[in-house]
Amino acid sequence: MSGTADDSGLSGRTTDAGEVNKPLRDFLRTETGSAAVLLAAVVAALVWANIDLHAYEMVWATDLSVRIGSYGLSLDLHEWINSGLMTFFFLVVGLEARREFDVGELRDRRWVLLSLLAGVSSMIVPVLIYLAINSGRDSVHGWGAAMSTDTAFALGILAILGSRLPASLRAFILSVAVVDDLIALLVIAVVYSEAVHLPALAVAVGAMALILVVRFAGVGRGPLYALLAVVVWVALQKAGIDPVVTGLAVGALAVAYPAARSDLEAASGLFRRFREQPTPELERSVRRGLASAVSTNERLVQMYHPWTSYVIVPLFALANAGIPVGADELARAFTSPVTLGILAAYVVGKLVGVLGSTALVTRLTRRRLRPPVGWGSVAAAGSISGAGFTVSLLIAALAFEGEELDNAKIGILATLIGAFVVSWSITVVIGLLPARRRARALLGTTEPLTDLAVPVDEERDRMRGPRDAPVTVVEYGDFECPYCGQAEPVVREMLADEGDVRYVFRHLPLTDVHPNAQLAAEAAEAAGEQGAFWEMHDLLMERQDALRPTDLVRYASELGLDVDAFRHHIKRRRGAGRIADDVESADLSGVTGTPTFFVNGRRHQGAYDITGLTEAVELARQRSLLSPPT
Repeated sequence: MSGTADDSGLSGRTTDAGEVNKPLRDFLRTETGSAAVLLAAVVAALVWANIDLHAYEMVWATDLSVRIGSYGLSLDLHEWINSGLMTFFFLVVGLEARREFDVGELRDRRWVLLSLLAGVSSMIVPVLIYLAINSGRDSVHGWGAAMSTDTAFALGILAILGSRLPASLRAFILSVAVVDDLIALLVIAVVYSEAVHLPALAVAVGAMALILVVRFAGVGRGPLYALLAVVVWVALQKAGIDPVVTGLAVGALAVAYPAARSDLEAASGLFRRFREQPTPELERSVRRGLASAVSTNERLVQMYHPWTSYVIVPLFALANAGIPVGADELARAFTSPVTLGILAAYVVGKLVGVLGSTALVTRLTRRRLRPPVGWGSVAAAGSISGAGFTVSLLIAALAFEGEELDNAKIGILATLIGAFVVSWSITVVIGLLPARRRARALLGTTEPLTDLAVPVDEERDRMRGPRDAPVTVVEYGDFECPYCGQAEPVVREMLADEGDVRYVFRHLPLTDVHPNAQLAAEAAEAAGEQGAFWEMHDLLMERQDALRPTDLVRYASELGLDVDAFRHHIKRRRGAGRIADDVESADLSGVTGTPTFFVNGRRHQGAYDITGLTEAVELARQRSLLSPPT
């Protein structure tokens, strides 16, 4: 994927092979937009069903068959969507969870354990509430519809409230949603499926085992995995078990990892060969080389996330949310134990389950195991988890029928409003707290993970700003990188506006794509020997298209430097060792592209505009309020 910039021109990043990691900000925008599309689909389904319920039901009852010879599968359109297309949604959920586990917030395995316990508790408590409200009634068998968080709506609510809550909360909500999605899918398979056909189940288990063997043996390509996944899906369907669990299982197997420098350099070499000799064979080699440099996890997320967000999940909503919602139906529903049980289970049970289990674990372990965010954020996560939709509707369709099913759907739709109102109320209360207490409520006191492998050394590193500033921004940059040049005014504006920020520049010349970058870095170090590093740095960033040796000497003269000493420094390559140390520190921190920023040791994943960096700096400043004064 080639480097591109967004509207601001600052979200791109040059890597060793031109690969660009998608910023978290873009992903959150996708979630905000997809939540809006999903909500529109819900409204459309309600309007359609209330205009002509018969036509609505007839459309989704249309039979569709797929046959190969004498073998075939026949389902109605409603089932193809719920069990077929939704498999891709759960694939993306599994991919996202695995990415957080491998390279995201869940690298801290203590957070994984907390998320697992919170996920289980956030299902048990709602189920108990539902059972209590429906005790002694036939509707008690529908308890499965009262336990699973809807990932799409939960992340959509988080995106809407994003400026009020820490970004790290997303990993927790995602992991809780994955836990209860997995358990809910197992509940569907065990409790709400018809008699299981054992031979078909054996085929599904065997195909899944073969996927594991192929995965851990490191052999096979995408088509092989896809074929085996289809076998698992069809076998589960034939076995009488809802096959959507296939997507979650396959997604969780796709490892995520940052692009390796060696892979990126190899891809650059292949591209240069193709530039010299553009043959079909080399074109295929370039595509394979570029693909191998990026993890399968990231490529699959990029491929399927827009489809699941903007097509599949809204289509699911359109096919399942259509129910009569007149005054009589609403009056009946909100006196029904089914509706009230589901609503109370989600709005109250999820909050109590998440917050209570996390507090209990923290207390029992004497704070050795505690959340990396504040208790206000944990409460917000619990309330956001109270959004039920996708899996709840799946189970409701299996557990209920007729009037009870309509009541269940109204209760499930009401959880979306309840979850948003409670979450928004919690963020409002947190926002009214004094700055220090608000920071503690949001961020907690747990030391966050540090991504910067080599700490800032005041005696060695090139830095601007107050030495004792509470916030330190480190940039790995390349003087020939156009995105570094575009980010430079943003950095200057940030330093001008924020008096408590220090800025550190470290070299990462990408010599395989920027032939003049190494020499420019050595020129900056030569100027630094005469106390003019930052003056030369600024000139080089402004004149990135003129970095030849004669240009560098001219810049030294413009700055009033001793040109002979400058030439001698470069000729002897006296700055090469320092630059090599910076490159080594970049490798240790997993940095392969420029510009890459670290804010107080945490890698900044957002856009490189002034808003994105300022938000990251503000978060670091809030964390600094929690540190005891020195």
